[in-house]
Amino acid sequence: MATIHQINEFVECAHRVGRAGLTICSSGNLSWRIGDEVLISGTGSWVPDLKPDNVAVVRLADGALLNGVRPSMESGFHLEVLRRRPEMNVVLHFQSPYATALACRKSRPADLNFTAEVPIHVGSPIPFIPYFRPGSPELASHVVEAVVGQGCNSVMLCKHGQVVCGEDFNHAFERAMFFEMACRIAVLNGNDVDPLTAAEIDDLAPYIQGKKH
Repeated sequence: MATIHQINEFVECAHRVGRAGLTICSSGNLSWRIGDEVLISGTGSWVPDLKPDNVAVVRLADGALLNGVRPSMESGFHLEVLRRRPEMNVVLHFQSPYATALACRKSRPADLNFTAEVPIHVGSPIPFIPYFRPGSPELASHVVEAVVGQGCNSVMLCKHGQVVCGEDFNHAFERAMFFEMACRIAVLNGNDVDPLTAAEIDDLAPYIQGKKH
């Protein structure tokens, strides 16, 4: 089973998320695949103050609990993404301030490609998933369809927040931060935005290919 060193490293990643202001209290969850097991923040746990005894260890294949800690209610899409995207080892889901503000707007920009970092690091397009109850099978299936079926690495959940995945924590964290940056631009600028043109995005193709995962 996962070692205490690995669990402590996972806890430090959660605290890093809190220090970056991506989530508060219990409004978020994260997972990390380690071989045939997955570490997931426990249900109701406060990610910025996560403790080792609030980290669930589950078996990737069937989600069986291995240490008695109940995982986040969103563990369904975490596990399915990790099963079906073997190149991804970390999934992050946050109600980060600006992503959530944008997710709750009635009108949203057609895309979030305001700076080069978005198509390079976050991905384009970013699907907007309609609202479904947090933790519901419907929400999980739509996230999985976007991340696995469409091959997207970043997803916006309407009236909810952001989901990203990455090869490791740093990769996923970078993606989440640039996602939040793009949402901040959208919120602060309203309709007065000037996203990159198709030609400008095409010009970034070598860099995007280098970040295709």
